[in-house]
Amino acid sequence: MATLKILMAADERLKKVAQKVEKVDLSVQKIMDDMLETMYKTNGIGLAATQVNIHQRIVVMDISFDENGNGKKPMYFINPEITKRGKELNVYQEGCLSLPNIFDDVERPATCTVKALDYNGKAFTLECDGLLATCIQHEVDHLDGIIFADHLSRLKRNRILTKLQKCKKRKEYSQEIFNY
Repeated sequence: MATLKILMAADERLKKVAQKVEKVDLSVQKIMDDMLETMYKTNGIGLAATQVNIHQRIVVMDISFDENGNGKKPMYFINPEITKRGKELNVYQEGCLSLPNIFDDVERPATCTVKALDYNGKAFTLECDGLLATCIQHEVDHLDGIIFADHLSRLKRNRILTKLQKCKKRKEYSQEIFNY
């Protein structure tokens, strides 16, 4: 397995819409393995292929993961499609590996249903609520070229991007730091 480079928020490649995976084979499984390793190493709970400059509809998640590596229960979503969104809304403070150390409240449907293929290419449908619903919606957004800051007001979004640019100028973060 290999650790992959995560694209940062200002990178235009994050806006690219991911393409459908035509066949789940060993190369797709390797991508998922590498993505999962990258996600665990960076203490994330979800990672979309777009974030590692692979523009295929692939998401890995593990909302049970903690910093000590306890309770790992990885989930794999190939060609995820949200088929239903609940009417009730929920607010979670979201963060993103492509926007390091930035967190803000995002309102999304509290529940959703997702249809996808698993690690071996088997179709499944999953009804999600709570953090799982938020996370799958967040990651599917990435596959559609949307970052969580796009859900914020223009003022908040600009403030976040300005903060990232200032950090970059002060070298508090650089692309090299995120070459895990």
